[in-house]
Amino acid sequence: MKLAQRVKSPTPKFFKKVRNIGLALAAISATILTEPMALPAVVVKIAGYLAVAGSVAGTVSQTAVEGD
Repeated sequence: MKLAQRVKSPTPKFFKKVRNIGLALAAISATILTEPMALPAVVVKIAGYLAVAGSVAGTVSQTAVEGD
C-alpha cells in the first residue's frame, strides 16, 4: 500500500485519539514558543520537545490503517 493510500484510508479509533492528542501537544508548544514574554530556558526547551513529540505522534498515527 502506498503512502498516499495509507493516509486516505480509515484510521482506527485509538489512533484518531493519539493523533488528536499529538496535535494538541503541538499547538500548546507552538503557543509557548511564540510567547512574546521572556520565558525560562527550561520551559522553552520542554516546549520544543513537546512540539517534536506531538508532530511525530500525529504523523505516525495518521498512517495507521484498519485491518482487512
